[in-house]
Amino acid sequence: MSFLKAEWRKLALANYEVDPEILKPYLPYKTELDIWNNTCYVSLVGFMFINTSVFGVKFPYHVNFEEINLRFYVRHNDGKQWKRGVVFVSEIVPKPLISFVANTLYNEHYTTRKMFHKWEETENTLETSYGFFEKGRAQSIAVSSSKIALPFPAESETEFITEHYWGYTPNSEKETTEYEVTHPRWNAYEVLDYNIDFDFELAYGLNFGILNELEPRSVMLAEGSEITVESKKILK
Repeated sequence: MSFLKAEWRKLALANYEVDPEILKPYLPYKTELDIWNNTCYVSLVGFMFINTSVFGVKFPYHVNFEEINLRFYVRHNDGKQWKRGVVFVSEIVPKPLISFVANTLYNEHYTTRKMFHKWEETENTLETSYGFFEKGRAQSIAVSSSKIALPFPAESETEFITEHYWGYTPNSEKETTEYEVTHPRWNAYEVLDYNIDFDFELAYGLNFGILNELEPRSVMLAEGSEITVESKKILK
């Protein structure tokens, strides 16, 4: 049985090019940075968990909720194939129980904050936004898009950002937690405009303050799908 089943919906992704040296201290054991077209990416991602269950059980008040995370991209060779995955610098959710379970069982980096989101259809656009409060300051990502999600090209930037199916978390210098995330290939909306109101240094620390000075190389909105998070494995 899968550890977690849910839907991830309306994923807003702002993708920044950074110096790989910034990320090397966060690399889990037995992974290396996954680079696309000579570009090393960090992504700010906001989305909704819908219909969430853990080992088949839906917990009251923990079924539908927001998440905002900061992540980067890695790969791991298991001796047979390269597995493309993500490492989370930070994951923000509105419920302390979610943070406790994820941090305890998967050694993730969840914290709990007051959060908000908006999904709104106008005559011509879909308005999607996610945010949380950090020390009284609202942090948010908002995207205005087309109303129809369509397939995206193979070997595109959108494919690289969205098609990573493994999670890796450092436990120590010689141990990493690995878990698989399953979902079908997603469709994406055409992004017409966006607004990112974020103090990255306040939210994620001094090492990521540089993002305050950068414009994202791209902003995406993926429709998402049903997903599963499978049981973890320890790499040593």
